[in-house]
Amino acid sequence: MDIQKEINKTGGFTNLELLAKQVVEGFISGMHKSPFHGFSAEFAEHKVYNNGESTKHIDWKLFAKTDKLFTKRYEEETNLRCHIILDNSSSMHYPKINEHSINSLNKISFSVLAAACLMNILKKQRDAIGLSIYSDEYDYYAPEKGSERHHQMLLNQLNHTITDPPVEKNTDTFRFLHQIAEKIHRRSMIFLFTDMLQASSSPEKLFEALRHLKYNKHEVILFHTIDSEKEINFDFNNNPTRFVDVETGEFINLYADNIKENYKNVVSSYFYDLKMKCAQYDIKYVLADTTKDFNKILTTYLVERQKFA
Repeated sequence: MDIQKEINKTGGFTNLELLAKQVVEGFISGMHKSPFHGFSAEFAEHKVYNNGESTKHIDWKLFAKTDKLFTKRYEEETNLRCHIILDNSSSMHYPKINEHSINSLNKISFSVLAAACLMNILKKQRDAIGLSIYSDEYDYYAPEKGSERHHQMLLNQLNHTITDPPVEKNTDTFRFLHQIAEKIHRRSMIFLFTDMLQASSSPEKLFEALRHLKYNKHEVILFHTIDSEKEINFDFNNNPTRFVDVETGEFINLYADNIKENYKNVVSSYFYDLKMKCAQYDIKYVLADTTKDFNKILTTYLVERQKFA
């Protein structure tokens, strides 16, 4: 696949929908290696059979092909409401990239493409999709709908977040998560893409907002979006370097090796605390590493959808 054909002059994806489709098709083609073997054949129309369920709707033809039990899933059963939330603060645009490609993604373009991949699957299943984007303002909101026009509108808005990056914009995660929670009335699956940087200063406020998102029996999946090479392993050359806060403009000059070990210990402890706190409040925590592929994102969706159904 010639990814460079998918890049436009402004640095965004020329055809985000096509790129997402290619990623999803690659994921589905590899599902025979996973516990979802057989699910990919017609996963928009079948669900895994659970012991104790009626055998009335088992698809025996599919059983003959896969040696696994699936039940036929009718249209009214597939209708899911999903809301995708995207943190668009300046820190999510780190590191700065002139041309985004499948092999060169920062946190925002990884989140955008991941969201588009989820939308591709949801569209196949005739599900309703909504979108919220926030930074220091509530930048964008669209309620859950399932039309093709709505789908294209969301794709355009996602791509716009790459082509028009904010300058020194911090985030007000707590306030906007509360506002978004007030807008989602019917039970939904909620995906949140954020680097969680604001949460380090007020973790109790973050989880108060996340608990609000879970109101009305919503399922919340937190994709903690991070560049593991730079933001976990602190992989920088040991030369005198100026590290600049992209949200405030503040900076510090130092040698990376002088603080690397302490930095990694602090980050590891912070991530562990986040994960444990999410488990306490029944929030699905997923480390979304921008240096990896999208299989973890898509597999998480399939697993959580089975629970949600």
